[in-house]
Amino acid sequence: MRDLILKMSISIDGFASDLDGRNTWMFGADQEARAWSVEYIWNASLHIMGSRSFHDMAAWWPTSTDQFAPPMNQIPKAVFSRQGPAILRKVNTSAALDEVRAKAGATKSAEPQPGARSWAEAYVASGDLAEEIAKLKAQEGKPIIAHGGVSFARSLIAQGLVDQFALLVAPVALGKGLPLFSELAAPTPLKLMTSKAFPGGAVAQIYRAA
Repeated sequence: MRDLILKMSISIDGFASDLDGRNTWMFGADQEARAWSVEYIWNASLHIMGSRSFHDMAAWWPTSTDQFAPPMNQIPKAVFSRQGPAILRKVNTSAALDEVRAKAGATKSAEPQPGARSWAEAYVASGDLAEEIAKLKAQEGKPIIAHGGVSFARSLIAQGLVDQFALLVAPVALGKGLPLFSELAAPTPLKLMTSKAFPGGAVAQIYRAA
């Protein structure tokens, strides 16, 4: 059995993004926090995400030279989408490649990076959420890491499907935004497993369902 880990960056007041869905506040200049996150996501045998996050990531990571690109490209993916396999036909379209070439720069390349093809070969989970997660957990290997978006993460939490929470708490208060735990039917106790503070003020907190 594989654990399902929900890895999210959140503000100190519990928001996973601002009201417009932006998250430019997540890392700032905290390179040690970024390095920790890269190392952490390498410890997965599968990355899972909702359809919107998949669409955005599949358009970015295959040609990215950012430090997150190798684990994001080279580790297998699963996308949760009611569209079924049709969602994969939108990956690596000519329009997307034209956009990539136009933006090629410090963190983008005009050429696909190692593992880029894995986005077009992702497993598409279009059935019942709990049943699909149970099927993926039953497979052998390192943990499954869920990346969001917020609606997908809330659904995982609401149905009690998350075994561990890896929360990178950024030293910023948003005041308003999209909260991560807003779909809970009742308070859910968590057990703190590890905590690591970084020079830039971010804190990585690993919790397990109590």
